[in-house]
Amino acid sequence: MTDKTMTPEDVVARLRSGMTIGIGGWGSRRKPMALVRALLRSPVTGLTVISYGGPDVGLLAAAGRIRKLVAPFATLDSIPLEPQFRAARQAGAFELMEIDEAMFMWGLHAAANRLPFLPVRAGIGSDVMRVNPGLRTVASPYEDGERFVAMPALRMDAALVHLNRADRLGNGQYLGPDPYFDDLFCEAADSAYVSCERIVDGFKGAVPQSLLVKRYAVTGVVESPNGAHFTSCVPDYGRDEPFQKLYATTPWPEFAERFLSGPDEKSYQSAVQSWHEEQK
Repeated sequence: MTDKTMTPEDVVARLRSGMTIGIGGWGSRRKPMALVRALLRSPVTGLTVISYGGPDVGLLAAAGRIRKLVAPFATLDSIPLEPQFRAARQAGAFELMEIDEAMFMWGLHAAANRLPFLPVRAGIGSDVMRVNPGLRTVASPYEDGERFVAMPALRMDAALVHLNRADRLGNGQYLGPDPYFDDLFCEAADSAYVSCERIVDGFKGAVPQSLLVKRYAVTGVVESPNGAHFTSCVPDYGRDEPFQKLYATTPWPEFAERFLSGPDEKSYQSAVQSWHEEQK
């Protein structure tokens, strides 16, 4: 049995420029934002990012850390299109592999099962094949002969996810309505880092289905209260809509200087609290 607890800085110290990084969550929901902010404080750059995109993608894009993005979308949910993603993409700041949500999921499944690809119907007859000329199709070897998209495995050097609870061994529990494929991200990566609202000593009485992430797939665990801010982490807290609106409407240099220039996560949380006090 191994204690896998780390700090955000410990996690980022294991990441290198040019890596392929998977980021769990969905849109502006249960994103490992404390780990993303730690990544922004590091010199790591030139990343390939795999994500059901939200502000994780926006922050990294605005900071110029993304070389290539693999995503089905980039949204803040209540704000349909992530503004920093949009600005960076319109400026041609990174390469984009935009695919169907189901294709993305099966790419995670393929990687988690160490398969080179999985056949999927999603994408057939759509422009996803035109805008991704590297994709191939495959024929069923059986009598039906149906053709499928051969969705390549979305393998990652490292995955970052955020859960409600975790223990020191790397087991992770979600308490909200949706797992958001975080288990697949962890299993599809060579190393996986779980931030959580609270580290617990055990999961006595827990609903088995809520024990999403297994310790065998986890390299490190970070206790980070409010670590998904400003995204939601239901039922611990909802999305910080006023702050998300501020993020979406504030020029990036101004936002980064006020909220992201501090030395650690505590400085970010303090700056957010000060801003909320000013609004009263």
